[in-house]
Amino acid sequence: MSRDPNSAASLFTHVDVTAGAVSSRAGEDFGDDTNGLLRQMIAAQDRHNELLEELIEQMSAAHKQRANELGQWKQANPQLARRCRRAAESLSKIQTQFLENLTEDLNENAEHLMDGEFMLNEFVDRFGPRLAHLNGVLQMLSQLGANPNAANNSQ
Repeated sequence: MSRDPNSAASLFTHVDVTAGAVSSRAGEDFGDDTNGLLRQMIAAQDRHNELLEELIEQMSAAHKQRANELGQWKQANPQLARRCRRAAESLSKIQTQFLENLTEDLNENAEHLMDGEFMLNEFVDRFGPRLAHLNGVLQMLSQLGANPNAANNSQ
């Protein structure tokens, strides 16, 4: 392998390191560019904060509206709200028993579930949809039966 001395020379460039007016001006430009970039970053962060505040306001307004509607429904249907609360308490006990059965089955069959995809699919098919639906119904009953304030907790 022979090296061409001209190809090695093309790797190096000539750098002027003498002090002069040009180099001091380049430093000032760098400082101005940095300050400009920092100002742009601050402006972008300010805009980002404004957008987050608007998003929080919208989400808060929707949450307040939903809570207000739910409170109105509970006032219009106080007996049904109490029954929903009792049903949620009963369903919570059922959910606890279901979870005990699920975990017992899982612990007994863990080795088979890890060894075969078929067994894992059977487990998920057996418990997954029931658990998802049970959680959804329990959440709905809990929201409908929840007391809007501490004054109603004595009922």
